[in-house]
Amino acid sequence: MTTSPALEARGLYKVFGKNARHVVERLRAGESRADVSDQGTAAVIDASFSVQKGEIFVIMGLSGSGKSTIIRMLNGLYEATAGSVTVSGESVTDTTPTKLRELRRDRVSMVFQHFALLPHRSVADNVAYPLQLRGVPRAERLAKAEEILALVGLEGWGDKLPSALSGGMQQRVGIARALAADPDVLLMDEAFSALDPLIRREMQEQLLDLQQKLQKTIVFITHDLNEAMLLGDRIAVMRDGRIVQIGTPEDILTDPANDYVEQFVQDVDRARVLTAANVMERARAVVPENAGPRTALRQMRDAYSAAAYVVGRDRTLLGVVSDRDAIKLVRAGENSIASVIKRVPQSVREDEVLINLFVPAVESPLPLAVVDDRGRLTGVIPRVTLLAALGPGPGATGEITIPVLPVPGAEIDEVLAQLPHDEARSSDTEEVV
Repeated sequence: MTTSPALEARGLYKVFGKNARHVVERLRAGESRADVSDQGTAAVIDASFSVQKGEIFVIMGLSGSGKSTIIRMLNGLYEATAGSVTVSGESVTDTTPTKLRELRRDRVSMVFQHFALLPHRSVADNVAYPLQLRGVPRAERLAKAEEILALVGLEGWGDKLPSALSGGMQQRVGIARALAADPDVLLMDEAFSALDPLIRREMQEQLLDLQQKLQKTIVFITHDLNEAMLLGDRIAVMRDGRIVQIGTPEDILTDPANDYVEQFVQDVDRARVLTAANVMERARAVVPENAGPRTALRQMRDAYSAAAYVVGRDRTLLGVVSDRDAIKLVRAGENSIASVIKRVPQSVREDEVLINLFVPAVESPLPLAVVDDRGRLTGVIPRVTLLAALGPGPGATGEITIPVLPVPGAEIDEVLAQLPHDEARSSDTEEVV
């Protein structure tokens, strides 16, 4: 069942100038931004997107691309020249001034690049200000402010003036003030751009931590691609007033829509964007827990592997069996691998970013096992695949040489050859699909 979006924009235009409506008609007829510059400035051209509840939707682009204009249209600070914006089905672009004020007060909050704190009010009073506008009694709103301050890591700072806080702390106050009203939608316009790099990274991580707890719907504006890739569930890339691509960070990085997006992403740190699920391969050397050693050896031989992963009937990863141990079982006349299943050296979650896989990959003698949130084996990542994933991006001319894996030791073939012909060909247990 599909749910209605928390926020939706359809066919948005914003033109600054006296002939704005006529400029929109010319743009719809196919003229470019430059063509209409004699009659007005086309800041946003035919922008459409929707944001789902609990999603961080990032709008990014270079200066002048129209991203900050869009976010001001989402809460009515700028009147749309054409098109529509709705928040939970309620119109922003076609409503009365009174309804618009109510929407900004109760439903949509905004965090600005420059903190916009009231310098003469305490930190707690700044955070409580939206509640004051609602008429909430002072004791109740200050109690709520202290609760939100603790949430953003500023417990005990409520009685200080903003001037006593660092830039990063002041921005936390700005976020706390936006959260105090418990809005449906949080708009963040270049919220971390004025901060030093280390503080900026800390604030990005803090926002992700808050999102885990609060699951707010967030529209985040940035010109920094790495920030967009870190924060965004989906990203809209803008150029010259138009949205040129919308997709997940992986979509934008691995399948850019045009040359502009491709050039934009070429210097991105792929290791911090791509996840294990993006690069994993199908696990070939896999046997069920009730398999016999002969089946395990055949799987290893066919997969050119010195070991096989062992899974339960629901594909839960249980462990690993080596070729040496399986050979010993065959020679001892055993029909089950249960006694030699060992703990998996390393496994990683599907959503783990590649930057966190290098140490496990080095420490593991086997390809990294990738599991889902229920512990089921979904794939493996050989070291060479991990390295190849960080190679040249789309359109690059560089090549990666993948070494040829050695054929498993002749001992496996020798053991299997000694079995009766029918036994060597038949499986001593069910195959893993």
